[in-house]
Amino acid sequence: MNTNRLSKTLTAALNAQMTKEAHASQIYLAYAAWASSQGFGGVSNFLFRHAQEERNHMMKILEYILKRGAEVHVTAIPAPPENPANINSCFEKVFAHEVDNTESVYKLVKMSLEEEDWATWSFMQWFVKEQVEEETLALELMDKIKVAGGEKIGPDALYLLDKDMETTSGEVKSALEVTAVNP
Repeated sequence: MNTNRLSKTLTAALNAQMTKEAHASQIYLAYAAWASSQGFGGVSNFLFRHAQEERNHMMKILEYILKRGAEVHVTAIPAPPENPANINSCFEKVFAHEVDNTESVYKLVKMSLEEEDWATWSFMQWFVKEQVEEETLALELMDKIKVAGGEKIGPDALYLLDKDMETTSGEVKSALEVTAVNP
């Protein structure tokens, strides 16, 4: 008896997304190591935590594939891109990566809709919400860096930014949670 509840195309796409999340974790890990080697302990701490979050996303997908009776395919991941040139470049790269990941999530949502796989469609809604938060967080960090001087950020502003990043939670308030009383 076949107990697989995922189509071959959705299984392949979910496995590809799982690999993409693993790659994201490696990118954050590489950038965290770079930041640490540059003396940015706060930025490094933030990026190390984010690397773990991306690995957790990978595990969510892995577990979902297994629970739907399909086969997980763990494949090699590409090497992270080269290290950023500076803090500004680091978060521009982070934002670009998150936008790429969002597009991949949207493709999965569309596939599940077209196949009328409502369980997968529902599962992927968590990732849609998560990607809004990821992009918003990256944009907020880029805004902070821009205000501090962008590519020409001075040592004092860089120090304060690094200290701020040490305690930045990575949590972003969803637009759905915002009200006139609680913006």
